[in-house]
Amino acid sequence: MRKDDNTMRIIDAHTHIFPDKISDKVSKSIDGFYGMPYFAPASVKNLLEEGEAAGISHFLVCSAAVTPEQTPSITDFMAQVIQNHDCFTALASIHPDFPDFEAEIDRAVSLGLSGIKLHPDFQKFDIDDEKALPLYRAAAKRGLPILMHMGDKRYDASSPKKLAAVMKKIPDLTVVAAHFGGFQRWQEAHDLLTPSDRLWFDTSSSTMFVSRDYALSMFDKFGIDRFMFGTDFPLWNAAEELERVRALGLSDAEYEKLFAGNFMRLFGMK
Repeated sequence: MRKDDNTMRIIDAHTHIFPDKISDKVSKSIDGFYGMPYFAPASVKNLLEEGEAAGISHFLVCSAAVTPEQTPSITDFMAQVIQNHDCFTALASIHPDFPDFEAEIDRAVSLGLSGIKLHPDFQKFDIDDEKALPLYRAAAKRGLPILMHMGDKRYDASSPKKLAAVMKKIPDLTVVAAHFGGFQRWQEAHDLLTPSDRLWFDTSSSTMFVSRDYALSMFDKFGIDRFMFGTDFPLWNAAEELERVRALGLSDAEYEKLFAGNFMRLFGMK
């Protein structure tokens, strides 16, 4: 039995959770947006049960403020969640149109949040929009990573080309480019993004679509040190996601980085 099958620590670097009273409704709206049936309502309880069944011991949890007004309530919800569950690392979601975003970032940090989640398609802004640059600079100034939804062939807002332009403008910005750098735009991510010690990736919502050769080519270009395992809960079953990632045939040392080590390094976990 491989080490990763029984003793290796596993962290899920991309999950979504919502308050119980709206978790089913919001999950259905995500389902409607992508046309993919969600695995379970995105509640804390369901995430913990799903993770335990798959052997996952820690989770990055986030949400997206689709309007500026939702920004503070998401900060408050995530702060409450990490107070109740030490197996969570949580992100704020700062809408680019939120009036005093710097104060809200500082409030989120004071409450224990560890970065920012942005979803350009949901939040209706282009990654390289000038209005978003001050938010990026504020995150970079504070050393906070941004988990950026990447890609969708229907829209150009979150294209790899736009992220590449931002990384050139703000070289000290740390970004996790979700979905292997571009959902449905995987080849663009490979071709247009440039390796950097500020650029990270997660594997969420990708392994069921990309080939093993593609995944290995991304690891080869950017380095396995830059990738983190993620499920995109509630969209996919965690155990099945793990099976697909294990089928890539990496070494134990590489899986240790992918499943936990890289995440722990990025977020300063011990």
